[in-house]
Formats: sequence, structure tokens, C-alpha cells
Amino acid sequence: MKTTRRGFFGGAAAGGLGALWPASALARTQTPISTPAPTPRPDTSKCPLALQDFQPKSMLHVEEHHPQKAKFPVIDIHTHLGWSQRKQGRIVPGEMNFIATPQELLAVMDKKNIQTMVNLTGGSSAAAVAKSIARYDKAAPGRFLSFVEPSWHRVEEPGYPQAQAEELEKAKQAGARGVKVLKALGLFVRSNDGKGPLLKIDDPRFDPMWDACGRLGLPVAIHISDPEAFFLPTDRFNERYEELSNHPDWSFHGKDYPSNQQLIDARNRVFAKHKKTTFVTLHVGNNAENLAAVGQNLDRFPNMLVEIGARVGELGRQPRSARKFFDKYQDRILFGTDAVPKGVETPQQIFGEQLYEIYYRFLETEDEYFDYAPAAVPPQGRWRIYGLGLPDAILKKVYRDNAARVLGLA
Repeated sequence: MKTTRRGFFGGAAAGGLGALWPASALARTQTPISTPAPTPRPDTSKCPLALQDFQPKSMLHVEEHHPQKAKFPVIDIHTHLGWSQRKQGRIVPGEMNFIATPQELLAVMDKKNIQTMVNLTGGSSAAAVAKSIARYDKAAPGRFLSFVEPSWHRVEEPGYPQAQAEELEKAKQAGARGVKVLKALGLFVRSNDGKGPLLKIDDPRFDPMWDACGRLGLPVAIHISDPEAFFLPTDRFNERYEELSNHPDWSFHGKDYPSNQQLIDARNRVFAKHKKTTFVTLHVGNNAENLAAVGQNLDRFPNMLVEIGARVGELGRQPRSARKFFDKYQDRILFGTDAVPKGVETPQQIFGEQLYEIYYRFLETEDEYFDYAPAAVPPQGRWRIYGLGLPDAILKKVYRDNAARVLGLA
């Protein structure tokens, strides 16, 4: 007996299942609860549509709020306004490539109530960060601050540990306000001139550097891992399949890469060993999918804070857990976006008015099911987010006060 879906529901409404199938047939068709139902496979020959072209419009009719500027002044502690200049894959000492002018940035900052932008990639030496400071910090005092990066390319030079610590001291004298550690450490930097094993985050050669950061009062903004899905096979079960297909070099599955947890464990050993150094763990502690674990680390390490850059997509799909997290750790969460001016490949990080409006909507409103990035297709995964509706007291801390305390601002 052949029955269409519409006929099934119509028959069930009229006379129950017995009106459609006899009891013996029902007995044969019932499936044990423990057996998973087969995955339905649409007949795409009748309606061919590539996944990349699938852009469904929500039919929800719900209240919408679109804050055009932050309710309170903002310090964006996670932006990238320049990069170390490279030649044939190697850093050119003291040279920088800048992405935008201060005037271009200030036009957006003034509209969106951004008091200060922190440029984390200010250069990998005192000479380089001095150029970033001249370009931004001195051009508009109080509106820009620059961090310095370690010189990973010098790690195998004799005397590197002490030389790196001394370079940080010079960088502070030049005006650097902190240190940025990219995920190069743990996932890219290798021994033997790039041909050997990956260097570990808790390699003892870096101990003088971590100690110097604490002694000099330089907070460390540290990024050591990526979303958990990046460490899994890029297959039909991976929720970031499209993102990893678009950026296959972002995958850390296989080869000799450590697992996400191994990276976090190595980072935590550094935190435990260098208690006088302040660590701002970027991207919600590099574990935004597991807020319970992030909370456990915050409880364990008083010198640890978190920042939310490029992770509202994760936080916003777990709004109840995220709201509890913000309530409990309101003094240790910093606002950041991971914004890059004039970018094109990662919509969730492109500096501009739309990007900040999404963050403000997420933090300030209780809106439901909205895009976490200004893009036709969600770039990190096919889901939407829900606002947290944080109270003013928490907003003030997250937007500015927590960062001001860490950076030593008035």
C-alpha cells in the first residue's frame, strides 16, 4: 500500500493509523527505538542545488533591535592593524606592513563608540613595535595601543631565552602595552629551521619571556588553538565542513599536530608556573564550545582572563550557558573582535560598522536567531545566534572596565 506524507497525516487525522494500515502491517513497520532512522536523502535530480548556493530565509516573526553604537565606551582588545613584513617567508627585522590609516579607523570608531583599539600584531621586535606606535598610538593618543610579538624566528639562536626577555623590556620602553602570542607557538613553529618537531607551548626556553611579562606588567594575549572541529576529519559529520573546505589549510587533523586538549594542557602548565603573569586567553580561552571547561580553568588560574573575539557565533548558539558564564565571570571577560581592516575572506573578522553592530546586538539585546557575521552564508557553521541581554553593570565591565584594568589605564 503506497501512502504519501500528506495522505498519511490526512488519514491519521480522519481515522487514526488503523485507517491506513492494518495492525499486522504496523507491527512489521515499527522500528525499535534503539535503531537510528536512516538519513533522508533528497532527490536532487529534480531540484539541483549546491550547498554553497543554499541561503534560506528565516520565516520567524520576532522582535528585532539593532544598536547602532555601544551603550557604553568600548575597548576592543583584539584587532590586527598590521603584520610583520616578510621576504621569502622570513620576517624582515624591524619592518611592518600596515593595513589602514588612523583616519580610516577613527571614522568607524567614533560612530560605534569605540574608545580604543588594541593592535595585537604590532611587530616582533622593539624596533618594529616602535613603528606601529608611531603610525597609530602617537597619531591619535588614547585611541590606539600596540602589543609586541615574540621573535620566534630567533628561537634557536644562542642565548635566545635571555635575549627575548631583554627585547620585551626594550619594547615596553618603546611604548608596547602587552605581548601577543599567536598560535604559531604550538602549531607552526618548528625546530631545526622549520624542519623538525613542533615547539611546545611550555618549552622551558620561553620561561624567561613569561617571567619578564609578569615583571614588566605586560599582559599576554595568547591564542594557542582553534575550534575543536578543526582537529577532526573534514567530513560529513564535521559541523564546520564548509569553512574547512573553503580553507583546507586551517585543518589540524592528522600529521604530527597535537590535539586541541594537548595544546590547552600545555598552556595551562605555563599559567600554573608563571602565576605573576597575566594571560588574556583569546577566543574565549580557545574553547568556546565548552564553557564549563573554560570556567574550570578560570577557577583554577586567577591570572587568566578571556576575550570573545570571533566567537559570538559559538557563544550565541548557547545563550543560556553563555549568560550564566557572563554572570559568573563578569570581571574577567574582555571585549574583542579579532577585526582586520579591509579583509575579504573571513566576514566574522572584517573591521567595519556591521561587525560591531552584531556584537552590540548580541551583548545588549535578547533578539533571537540572527546572523553572527555580515555574510550571505554563515562562515563558521550553518547556525544563527541569540542575544544575551546583559545588564548595564556587566556591559560596562565587558566593554571597557576589565580591559582598562588589565592595560593599566585610568
